[in-house]
Amino acid sequence: MPLACAAIPAQGNPMHWFTRPGWPGNLLALLAGTLTTLSLAPFDIWPLALLSVALLYLGLRETGPKQAARRGWCYGFGLFASGVSWVYVSIHDFGAASPPLAGLLTFGFVAGLALFFALLGWLWVRLLRNRHSALGDALAFTALWLAFDALRGWLLTGFPWLYIGYSQLDGPLSGLAPVGGVWLLSFAIALSATLLVALPRLRADKPRLAAGILLLIAPWLTGLALKDRAWTQDKGEPLSVVAVQGNVEQSMKWDPKKLEMQLLLYRDMTFRSRPADLIVWPETAVPILKEHAEGYLTMMAGFAKQRGSALITGVPVRQPNAEGELRYYNGLTTAGEDAGTYLKQKLVPFGEYVPLQELLRGLIAFFDLPMSDFARGESGQPLLQARGLQIAPYICYEVVYPEFAAGLAAQSDLLLTVSNDAWFGRSIGPLQHLQMAQMRALEAGRWMIRATNNGITVLIDPYGRITEQIPQFEQAVLYGEVTPMQGLTPYLRWRSWPLIAVCVLLLGWALVRRKSA
Repeated sequence: MPLACAAIPAQGNPMHWFTRPGWPGNLLALLAGTLTTLSLAPFDIWPLALLSVALLYLGLRETGPKQAARRGWCYGFGLFASGVSWVYVSIHDFGAASPPLAGLLTFGFVAGLALFFALLGWLWVRLLRNRHSALGDALAFTALWLAFDALRGWLLTGFPWLYIGYSQLDGPLSGLAPVGGVWLLSFAIALSATLLVALPRLRADKPRLAAGILLLIAPWLTGLALKDRAWTQDKGEPLSVVAVQGNVEQSMKWDPKKLEMQLLLYRDMTFRSRPADLIVWPETAVPILKEHAEGYLTMMAGFAKQRGSALITGVPVRQPNAEGELRYYNGLTTAGEDAGTYLKQKLVPFGEYVPLQELLRGLIAFFDLPMSDFARGESGQPLLQARGLQIAPYICYEVVYPEFAAGLAAQSDLLLTVSNDAWFGRSIGPLQHLQMAQMRALEAGRWMIRATNNGITVLIDPYGRITEQIPQFEQAVLYGEVTPMQGLTPYLRWRSWPLIAVCVLLLGWALVRRKSA
């Protein structure tokens, strides 16, 4: 097996052809990157996440810094080319870009993201790798991996997609999610993968071998022991929920001629639905500025109030920012039994705002998509309130940010995410998006309502499991119950700070050892 080959002398090692500098190793790194995609939704072959990291780590063992950068880039390209191929769908199908242009833009996006792994490979070989300490080497590589996960989730607004920890949503390590979030799961997988490569080199050093074996099995035993542990408690009686999925085609979404049809669609589907405590419509279900839809929203609020319901819907909002400038926001608003508005804080580049827009707007239609000039909502906004509960709202892309989501969840009784995944077409994007929403519920130990325009509309329990679901690409209404929760999981209480501290110490220790070697 590839992981055992580290114990074989290089000249007799069939894997040496791939681990030494040269294109065979780069090709293996490219293929290794695709394995992570297969470990995530919708494929969910979680052991491939271990193999993916192990192959990259093994491939960096004998390379110089420049070759390591190339190998890291190949790994990243394989990962993102396979895992975010749905970007092509968004650019071509809905951004009006020709196939060659859409392919070129997708290639540029993927190639740019792959630079994260190129830098990881270069830094690892240039500053941290220590061939004289197999155990320390594995720990340092794991810490560096987590550092780049965090960097990728922050730099230039962040792209926290395809974390290997998501492969463990239903895996043996899932019990660690409420303790340290998806990053702790990624840490455990990366550590296990690197230790599987490193342990054969420790056969002659029994104490370090024993320590390595302990570090290898401890996360898995802990994860299994904590699986399905209840970290939070019911706060009150269950609430009935109606989530309306209109399945409006993206090509019709912002067409003024189709506006009345959409408003009547959501009105009629709601009128025909069974009474419920909460009625939820998806992101921009009302595709017109809130100020222009006041009559419609007042009518729906009256209907909801008559039923004793609270209606929550996505709607664009125009209002002054802190500087007094009139700006547009992607918003959620509550009507009926309660009232309140939340403005989206984490925006999708090019979909909701255009970086360097003074240079890019007007070049191609993709940079002029409808509603692509949103402003960011201010931090510190109050949560949505409905039926006397605090509801943590996440509009589409916001639910993929672990630390941001945890900050809102810690104040909440219930989680809500709305989205319009029509941008992804019939690709794997919506299934990846759903998996990340499930992880947020598991991390927080809270119920989540997920309402989308064309699927996947679901209810998720505090263990990340789907309890109710309606089919994709259909007009349908979801019925179910959710329970408000109280109490904080360790992750909501401490967030990732303990894990960050561990990684900083490991990286500092690796730098010191490298200089003294």
